[in-house]
Amino acid sequence: MKLQRYIIAAAFMTAALLPATMQAKGAVAQRIYIFGFAASFNDTIVHFTNIQTIDSAWVDGKTNFLMGRQLYSTMLRDYLNKNQMPHRVCAVFYDKSLKKLQKKYIKMKKLYLGTDKKVKNRNNVIDIVENDFKFKAANVGPLPDEEENGQESPKKKKKKGGK
Repeated sequence: MKLQRYIIAAAFMTAALLPATMQAKGAVAQRIYIFGFAASFNDTIVHFTNIQTIDSAWVDGKTNFLMGRQLYSTMLRDYLNKNQMPHRVCAVFYDKSLKKLQKKYIKMKKLYLGTDKKVKNRNNVIDIVENDFKFKAANVGPLPDEEENGQESPKKKKKKGGK
């Protein structure tokens, strides 16, 4: 069961480290629902924030990815560091639909509380209420194209005299 926890934590870490601030055309500011999760390899304490609403989060129009995902997980990690809970792997989960996110939230809580029949180990789950910690909209809005600012976009240089 320890292996399962390590695999889940590694997956969260990988997701958090993916480049998330890539600017794409069609990004829009919209309302999303979000909750945070934090765990450590050193103990069985896991933290969950409650489901919160962010009214102006930037979401890529094509892929529906939340832009600046790592900034939201960093907000949670910084909060935990200030409260003597360092070295936590933090991840955020979001959705445009509150119902879909509530299902994810309940499923994860069951997994870590040990109420699921598949999981034998029980973790100490600590809820972080909105009065203690609140996600703020990350400032990652779409940037204007460099060509619009009068700068040329970097292009591959062609060799002179070659094909």
